[in-house]
Amino acid sequence: MEYWQLWCLISIIFFIVEMFTPVNFFLNLGLACLISAIAAYFNATFTMQMILFTVFSALFLIFLRPFLVYKKKSEKDDEFDEKYKGKTAVVTEKITPESGRIAIYGETWQAKTESDEEIEEGSQVKIVKIDSIVMYVEKV
Repeated sequence: MEYWQLWCLISIIFFIVEMFTPVNFFLNLGLACLISAIAAYFNATFTMQMILFTVFSALFLIFLRPFLVYKKKSEKDDEFDEKYKGKTAVVTEKITPESGRIAIYGETWQAKTESDEEIEEGSQVKIVKIDSIVMYVEKV
């Protein structure tokens, strides 16, 4: 087996591992392996292949991984906001600017109001803002 074939095989293994552990780490190593495979195909020395693998692994981990992680996180946030923001919920515990609870989709969430008004239990509210695990609501 030639070096370029070995690099391709290692790259495939990294891609498979990435599919089962989606942490955007092994993807970078797999891409670096592909670059080393190209170098090996064009008869680069093994030392040069290792240098290319090391350098490109570091570059991909430093520059590509943060971009992929941010993209993935922002897509999740958008889906979450779309599911809850603007929807109507039922107050299960009196809501004040400091505390309260609402129920939506069979789930209960912490809720607060941005104004000074208090919303009584059993009222309908609209979710206007989401901050981590706290839903900010206003009376419907």
